[in-house]
Amino acid sequence: MAITLGATLRQGWEADVLATNTVSSLGVYAVSAVMAVMTPKALAMRDERVQLRAELKTTQLELSEVYQRQGAAEERERLAREIHDTLAQGFASIIVLAEAAQSGLSADPGRSAQQLQSIEQTARENLAEARILVGAVPHSTVAAGSVATTLRRTLDRFTEDTGLTVTAELAELTDAECDQPARVALLRCTQESLANVRKHAEASTVGVVLALHPHGVELEITDDGRGFVVEESHGFGLNGMRRRLAEFGGELSVTSSLGDGTRILATLL
Repeated sequence: MAITLGATLRQGWEADVLATNTVSSLGVYAVSAVMAVMTPKALAMRDERVQLRAELKTTQLELSEVYQRQGAAEERERLAREIHDTLAQGFASIIVLAEAAQSGLSADPGRSAQQLQSIEQTARENLAEARILVGAVPHSTVAAGSVATTLRRTLDRFTEDTGLTVTAELAELTDAECDQPARVALLRCTQESLANVRKHAEASTVGVVLALHPHGVELEITDDGRGFVVEESHGFGLNGMRRRLAEFGGELSVTSSLGDGTRILATLL
């Protein structure tokens, strides 16, 4: 209204001048009305964006902390599994061999000397594994070569230390069929299974079969020991084997019952 009145006073009260000034004033009024309506909405959207950015930053920080905690938990679990499968098993073997060597010193000194050599070798292997775990050595101590050769060395050591009868059917697999990480997984499963036989099974014979099937590599370990109730077993060893095999898309099957021995079937796809 002020614009229309001022222009009319300056230009005169003619009808065409009054109409032009009125139209111009209405246009300015319309723009002003739009600005009056939109500005609060724009400010509200700005404030909302600021809030969303703050919430996004907070969420990102929380996710980062979650990922860090998850990574730390996974690393602790990995270290626990490696310690259980290497150092803990080695120390358990050393204890058993030391007790056997001590009890047989007078009756069978030759056997005791052999057990002392096994203790020394196991201790050296444990030291090498410990250096890997603390990062002093970058690679696994599992020797390169076929998985059959690696498992056969382990079974020979087991027979030598325990005196149990071991039968083995080990297929020769190529590196393409079973690479170094998969070989380590199968070796750890074998070591854990043999350790359980030694500690719990009270078996006289152990059978090991390594075979290649169309669906993958299978490792079967059986014993004629006292068996156990699978559903009641919640030890770290079996769960560790399951998680280790799962990293390669494999799985672990355990079949056992009291008095009927145990069957461990590890599958790598």
